[in-house]
Amino acid sequence: MQVHPVLMLIGFIILGSEAIMVYKVFPGLSHDTAKLTHLILHAIAIVLGAVGIYCAFKFHNESGIANLYSLHSWLGIGAISLYGIQWIFGFVTFFFPGAAPDVRRGALPWHALFGLFVYVLTLATAELGFLEKMTFLQSSGLDKYGAEALLVNFTALVVVLFGAAVVVAAVAPAAKVEEPEGYAPIPVIG
Repeated sequence: MQVHPVLMLIGFIILGSEAIMVYKVFPGLSHDTAKLTHLILHAIAIVLGAVGIYCAFKFHNESGIANLYSLHSWLGIGAISLYGIQWIFGFVTFFFPGAAPDVRRGALPWHALFGLFVYVLTLATAELGFLEKMTFLQSSGLDKYGAEALLVNFTALVVVLFGAAVVVAAVAPAAKVEEPEGYAPIPVIG
């Protein structure tokens, strides 16, 4: 069961965040390279998510635990489904075969908005997963202030703060920074 949360955190929280931030973090990157990086990171996140869901079902089935009984699991299935739909829409509209330029321009704000919605949904799903994990641990006699409880709670707190920072950075306008006289940034190859 420990594989499920690790794969989901790496896929949807870490790689999903990096995919969202690729346009902000590397403004000198060519648009095509940034778009390809965005696409690949999200694809890897979906694959890790699918394997993570498989691992959760496998663990539940082998342990005699019911599947899809909690809000965490319901939102998780919804989140990965919406993530996949968003990826397919982005692939077809912006990558291959690619829609007409005016269609892409019109779709881009909606793609970004829906993408942030799905990202926030993955954050909420992760937080519910941490809560569910704590409930299981405490029902099995875990000390409420023990090391495991603190680890789960602090990890959940870091995920919330990290996710909030990604959302704020994604919606914040890009600042135009003036270069000091005589300074030239290292060129980004791409």
